[in-house]
Amino acid sequence: MSSLEEPLSFDKLRSMSTIDRIQRFSAGACWPRGDDRGMGNCWIEGRSCSTFNSCNEDYEEYTGEAFPWRRHVRDVSEGDAFNRRASSLSKNRMKFGHVCDLRYLPDHQYSSKCNDRGTRGITNKFLKGLPKFVKIVEVGPRDGLQNEKNIVLTSVKIELIQRLLSSGLPVVEATSFVSPKWVPQLADAKDVMKAVCNVENARLPVLTPNLKGFEAAVAAGAKEVAVFASASESFSKSNINCSIEESLVRYRAVCHAAMELSVPVRGYVSCVVGCPVEGAIPPSKVAYVAKELYNMGCFEISLGDTIGVGTPGTVVPMLEAVMAVVPAEKLAVHFHDTYGQSLPNILVSLQMGISTVDSSVAGLGGCPYAKGASGNVATEDVVYMLTGLGVKTNVDLAKLMLAGDFINEHLGRQSGSKTAIALSRVTADASKI
Repeated sequence: MSSLEEPLSFDKLRSMSTIDRIQRFSAGACWPRGDDRGMGNCWIEGRSCSTFNSCNEDYEEYTGEAFPWRRHVRDVSEGDAFNRRASSLSKNRMKFGHVCDLRYLPDHQYSSKCNDRGTRGITNKFLKGLPKFVKIVEVGPRDGLQNEKNIVLTSVKIELIQRLLSSGLPVVEATSFVSPKWVPQLADAKDVMKAVCNVENARLPVLTPNLKGFEAAVAAGAKEVAVFASASESFSKSNINCSIEESLVRYRAVCHAAMELSVPVRGYVSCVVGCPVEGAIPPSKVAYVAKELYNMGCFEISLGDTIGVGTPGTVVPMLEAVMAVVPAEKLAVHFHDTYGQSLPNILVSLQMGISTVDSSVAGLGGCPYAKGASGNVATEDVVYMLTGLGVKTNVDLAKLMLAGDFINEHLGRQSGSKTAIALSRVTADASKI
């Protein structure tokens, strides 16, 4: 049995050589067959790709300067205003707490204005097509906390949701109406939902695995729900104890009931690049499940790299296959950062036309049914990158980091966000001067 055919557990994944891992999860291992294999005119202007995964392109020297970052010296009144604002958000400094010092944030989004016309043309090709605004779907309270072994107090979950909303996040996934037997951490879903369901101008979707869960969610005040399917047959059976087709039957019933009550339904597809059991997942399987969810009425389909093995080389063909059957504006991406590939995967997704990104404050997360999968991409890191690209999110990074401090204090750990850690160190160093 070849490495691509042999079932793979995460324990075995750790023992594999780097070459074996690359071969198992590389783009070539699950490249679409036939017509699906071609990349057409490709997703980057100026590059012409054949249908055999080889590219012919005119080589041009790229000598563009790096992103301009500057430190600003603020006067005392500016500093006092910021400190008062931060203080109003958090009366007590947390164990791992920090206040984001705006002097060290990019005040200047990327600009392609330069004297070299040729360089400007190349940078325009790279940045042209990026969305002006990206909607961030915060999944920390649900996907982020579901894998925590120690039960988080209901009051802490409620305050976390409130803090995330106050940072400007437009959508915060609040909880999941699943059996407490399977996810004990979310056994208080009813109490959490009742406490936050009446927050004005807030979208607070909840996960519902079946019709029973949907009915419980609506009774608790939920105004938006989500269903989750898998592109991997093995993962579907281990995660929700049924086949892919059986799960789709369940979700059609949920969507029908939701439609009668005018409740929007979001769809998730897990294991869109790789599965801990089956290895690489063909893009055609992902496209099939996404299309079924879209056709049954899901207003948006989130494509999740559950175990974080994706790279731009595997994400591109997957997105191409899905975008052939579901409009790009109806798609979102959801990356776990196991191999540190989330940000490049998000960037390439934006270049392909995606404008909705799932993320988790402080990089919280994991999957109870995918052993070894690390947390979601940190919301702070996503906001920082998008700000540097000049893409709006309407999220206040300082407030977002305070929300991260809050939950990290209760979990007793340091943030999983590189941005939060870096800005904390910079601020600490500046305070010593």
